[in-house]
Amino acid sequence: MVIKCQPYLLTKTRITRRELVLINQLISKIAQRNFIKAMQFEEGKLPQIPSAESKKNRLLYIHIPFCEKLCPYCSFNRLLLDKNLAHDYFQALRKEIVLYKEKGYEFQGLYVGGGTPTILIEELEETIALARQCFSIQAISVETKPDHLTESKMAALERVGVKRFSVGVQSFNNDLLKAMGRYDKCGSGEAIAERLRELRGRFDTLNVDMIFNFPQQTMEMLQRDIDILTDLNIDQITYYPLMVSSSVKEKMNRSFGKINYRQEGQFYHHIVEQLTKSYNFSSAWCFSRKKAMVDEYIVEYEEYAGLGSGSIGFLDGTCYANTFDLREYIERIHRGELPLIAARNYNIQDQIRYDFLMKLFGMRLNIPTLQQKYNGKAYSHLWLGLLAFMLVGGLRYKRSDFFLTKKGRYQWVLMMREFFISVNNFREDCRSRITT
Repeated sequence: MVIKCQPYLLTKTRITRRELVLINQLISKIAQRNFIKAMQFEEGKLPQIPSAESKKNRLLYIHIPFCEKLCPYCSFNRLLLDKNLAHDYFQALRKEIVLYKEKGYEFQGLYVGGGTPTILIEELEETIALARQCFSIQAISVETKPDHLTESKMAALERVGVKRFSVGVQSFNNDLLKAMGRYDKCGSGEAIAERLRELRGRFDTLNVDMIFNFPQQTMEMLQRDIDILTDLNIDQITYYPLMVSSSVKEKMNRSFGKINYRQEGQFYHHIVEQLTKSYNFSSAWCFSRKKAMVDEYIVEYEEYAGLGSGSIGFLDGTCYANTFDLREYIERIHRGELPLIAARNYNIQDQIRYDFLMKLFGMRLNIPTLQQKYNGKAYSHLWLGLLAFMLVGGLRYKRSDFFLTKKGRYQWVLMMREFFISVNNFREDCRSRITT
């Protein structure tokens, strides 16, 4: 690929504010259409896990679907805790780990999400310990919520080598916490901040998940949240835009207020302006004081296996999903089966575009590396998209790398928002088909 000075000059094109708004709206629409198509899994075909012959940088994702109370904005596969069912589920989950081991897979990272992964800490500790016995895992990240920051849970996670701990706070504003149903179960914003203060330094990386663009959120609320985070000196902050499935969006419009996407860009640019005074970009919406694992493991790992009910994985160009029916999941695992319900094989063009989206979300795309991965075919599929984003000022080119510009960062947030909304819509559709 030969790129000299011309693409760099294209980034100097002047675009008015109105034109930029229209461009961002167009990007959202195109991304929405493409991701909806990408999540249309093939039916009438028995899903299978690809072979594990090649040695790739892979992550093991484990899903724990149980919660004491369900948050109205969450579209992940989750349900209210039933302890008997949960114990059966963890037993099946550990058997699924062994099934992947028997198929020859190896994983370097482990990410545990939910739901509320720490809801039964003894079961979680046993499950992580087994995963470490089976695979050469170097990095472990676990999610939780503020009311689970107890000494017994923290000690258990330390025993099994958790290095990154991610706490879903969403906001410190008490009115927002009440509106999203978290005040009663997680406590006030002040109490949450104090728990985080006590937790500092206990893990290599303490990440706090936040959400911006709630219907009732104001710039003053956002700034106060940022002030609290920086005062706490949090290691890493992940600031998600509100991303909900279509059905959840309708419910939120009725109970929480209508989502206003016009203010989303203003919120995002304010977050970036404030946090980059002390933090570096780990992704377009993750800010870190030091190099650390991020929630968007799809950026850091070439492939990932999804274990647990409702998990989604991506292995060797195949995107697949486990059954969302917990009882079916448990039964099939006990029969020695991987509990897959759907899969889609992506062609080379789709895989290249996927890498294009994910690598640039991590702020940098190295063209020679991508060319080598796809036997010299990557640029032939990407040149038009690269040119288009450079024309609108979203990308800059230096030596062998493309980087996101200030404009480009928000453009990628828009695309990732639509990506995760399409995944959430798929989850909703799968849950709607459960009959038992």
